[in-house]
Amino acid sequence: MRIHLIRHGRQSDTRCNIDVDLSDAGRAQADLAGVRLAALGGIDALYSSDMIRARETAEIVSGRLGLPVRVIPSLRELDFGDMEGLTDDEIDERFADFKAEQALMASDLPYPGGESIGALLERVVIGLDQVAADGHQCVAIATHGVVIRALVTHILGAPLQRWRLVATTLENGSLTEIEWDPTARRGSVERLNDFAHLDAHPELLRSAWGIREN
Repeated sequence: MRIHLIRHGRQSDTRCNIDVDLSDAGRAQADLAGVRLAALGGIDALYSSDMIRARETAEIVSGRLGLPVRVIPSLRELDFGDMEGLTDDEIDERFADFKAEQALMASDLPYPGGESIGALLERVVIGLDQVAADGHQCVAIATHGVVIRALVTHILGAPLQRWRLVATTLENGSLTEIEWDPTARRGSVERLNDFAHLDAHPELLRSAWGIREN
């Protein structure tokens, strides 16, 4: 099964993992991703996480592909626990010790009050089981940055605690393409963080936004 993973467009709030809608820039990113996917062709079905920013991304892409959106909650973003709703500066101040330990990459640390990457992957793979059960050969999924980076880490067989080394500038509205074997529950990475459709719009890139990954 070929899967095009779409990182949702830029959200309207810069705090950590707030469940909000897209900004104007995010809607533009989603539309450009939809145009790109329509040009690629062959996509049979469209899915989304249940978080607002992913659902809205999928709905915009749906307008370009002419496909309904099926929502799968287990494809939602990592639970950042006690960091959720905080600004970058607040996270730096309150979670400096956790960040320092995480940077050592000695183990798959759960976020304080939240999930580990291993826990995230367990539910994401269950979500991919649901997608595969529909029987489509080529699908698109609007989902989230950590979901995509963790899934790529899993497919490549790298230690899960090194997920932060994958696509450190994963763009909102970018495409990552995987070939997934639902029986073996493993796959291959065919394309990572492809944002060629955003190249003509530097204002839509993360470098113009100034928000980092947590």
